[in-house]
Amino acid sequence: GITVVAAAGNFGKNAAGTEVYGSVGSPGHCPTVITVGSVNSKGALGRGDDTVNFFSSRGPTRGAYLDAKGVRQVDNLLKPDLVAPGNKIIGALAADKFGLFTDYLANTYPQLSAGLPTTKGLRLMMLSGTSISAPVVAGTVALMLQANPGLTPPLIKAMLQYSAQPIAGANFLQQGAGLLNVAGAVKLAKIVRGDLASAINAGTIKPGESML
Repeated sequence: GITVVAAAGNFGKNAAGTEVYGSVGSPGHCPTVITVGSVNSKGALGRGDDTVNFFSSRGPTRGAYLDAKGVRQVDNLLKPDLVAPGNKIIGALAADKFGLFTDYLANTYPQLSAGLPTTKGLRLMMLSGTSISAPVVAGTVALMLQANPGLTPPLIKAMLQYSAQPIAGANFLQQGAGLLNVAGAVKLAKIVRGDLASAINAGTIKPGESML
């Protein structure tokens, strides 16, 4: 009953600068999680120039298992499921339980907070990566559940992908269904009946019946 959002990973290109497919890591290769890749918004509100970040891991997944005959089978799932902004994102730098700001990245690489407040309790940090994109989707899931607590994890995933906006020039293994559309996903959440999850658990809604 819990919706899980995972970063795709930052292995989209190798050291030589060559694009690498099949580079989605664990736990992003799990079929049931919402796997998120990273987009460069180019510092603009418009989406026309957005691109998938070079570092964002590409699909398909390369998870493997041994079948009944002992033969190795690779799953080759289409991942990521969608992409979200994850390039030079500025966010609050959290403190530890003692109120100290001992973040390794910020202290080791001060350029990540260059030009940003460094006062205790007001520190910000700028980061890029699919680990920065995944929280954007997780926050959207929270908004969807706030709008409709009756949503199920598979339905949330479907709504996110259905409302996503494809990025021109990017293929499915780079961007999944496309760029996260927060407003569209929340609107979809609102039109579905609010007791859906409990109705499914109680068996009072049958396959093919309206969810509206």
